[in-house]
Amino acid sequence: MITIEIKAPYLIFLGGEKERTYAKTGSGMVDWRPDLCKGQLNLVENGVALGLPNMTVREAVDAGVKSFIIGTASVGGGLPENWIAIMEEAASLGLDIVGGVHKKLNEVPSLVEAAKKSGSRLIDVRVPPENLPVGNGKKRSGKRILMVGTDCAVGKKYTALAIERDMKKAGMNADFRASGQTGIMIAGRGIPIDAVVGDFLSGAAELLSPDNDPDHWDVIEGQGGIFHPGYCSVTMGLLVGSQPDAFAVCHEAGRTCIEEWDGFPLPSIEQVIERTIAIGSLTNKDIKCVGVSVNTSKLSDDERDTYLEELSTRLGLPCVDPLKDGTAEIINQL
Repeated sequence: MITIEIKAPYLIFLGGEKERTYAKTGSGMVDWRPDLCKGQLNLVENGVALGLPNMTVREAVDAGVKSFIIGTASVGGGLPENWIAIMEEAASLGLDIVGGVHKKLNEVPSLVEAAKKSGSRLIDVRVPPENLPVGNGKKRSGKRILMVGTDCAVGKKYTALAIERDMKKAGMNADFRASGQTGIMIAGRGIPIDAVVGDFLSGAAELLSPDNDPDHWDVIEGQGGIFHPGYCSVTMGLLVGSQPDAFAVCHEAGRTCIEEWDGFPLPSIEQVIERTIAIGSLTNKDIKCVGVSVNTSKLSDDERDTYLEELSTRLGLPCVDPLKDGTAEIINQL
């Protein structure tokens, strides 16, 4: 597992993003580490708003900001050319640059030079540990619950963080295990599963949730979607390597198609449960679904209550919005 140190407070950089769906890193930092986020910086007037003061790089430095966090990413995880100049400015003024995109900050010569002159750091979060093993499938001690989704960006990370929080409130022995860049920034440790070479995906997942005490729960952040035409491979590798005892399905109410993949309808929750059990049983015969976590932010309160009640009746499982209801009903199924 990798461990990172991010100096606080943070300036969240949002580029030209207008959709909150693609500002997951920025949103995650603000929602789970709000006391560490000082401001946001957009390159467009009508960009994503995270509820933070808008700041220029100079204003952020004057306000005591220490780290410039890339809070958004395009499909493919590149570094757009129009980001480079503002990152160079931030680095030259002494801010650490923290990125979780696939393009490495340390591979951009002008950024490396600016950081070298000022003494700032370029922190690439999406770099897996070296010498990862091939998965062995052997049973490990301890217990594990994995988040799986009907799609990407449906609340897997938020659900895992909420479950860890609620487990600890109940006196349970539990740890959030981050498998993506935002989760790693929030937790300070983890493995970026989607940056791992395919042959070593399940081995990396085994390292992410190693042997532990019999009563200990690893609460594992999911990645991708098991029906996703682009990202199902990382989902399956994480599932097999995690060998979870339990899983929660994460879903966004109202979504009908795979985001950004026109022509691919969203699978039903029943289909996700069936396929997750079929694949997950390779390394844990006792795998089971313990509930459904639903992002109901697009529903009114009345619609939300009806939706969750009908879904729970249909599935015979607890169905909750973890940010509004908590996750106790899911935890009680473990």
